[in-house]
Amino acid sequence: MAQTFTIGQVAEATGVAAKTIRYYEEIGALPAPSRTVSGYRQYDEPGVQRVRFIRRARTLGLPLRNLEALMATLNGGPRPALRPRLLALVRGQLSAVRHRIAELQLLQRELEQVLQRPLAPARERRAKGCRCLEVESTRGRPPRRAAASTTAAARDG
Repeated sequence: MAQTFTIGQVAEATGVAAKTIRYYEEIGALPAPSRTVSGYRQYDEPGVQRVRFIRRARTLGLPLRNLEALMATLNGGPRPALRPRLLALVRGQLSAVRHRIAELQLLQRELEQVLQRPLAPARERRAKGCRCLEVESTRGRPPRRAAASTTAAARDG
């Protein structure tokens, strides 16, 4: 008879909270495990490996909604489809990370501009209003305020 694990044992072995494992089952990312007569979940080794797979994919930033289709493949679907789908997801995530890095580098330059800009004399600030957080236009883009960029970065991150 194959070894089985409780949800607590799976949680401990994978570093994924039991509540999260139940959520993965609820949304279909993991198949429902077998149950004991008293209703406790029983996971086999492939079930533990599926939880590890999801955890690793999530640490790489892969969206859970995309993992559901991959997990269907692991849960009995056609295996040849797994690798191309996984590689496409990883390529997409890498592209998104590169794009985010470029955005953050732009934000860094804008913040550095603000730090380097000498503050205008008090009477000029009163006449024009405070423009100390405005940054120079970058590559034909309209000027942005550094605070707005920070807000966008916090929202997107």
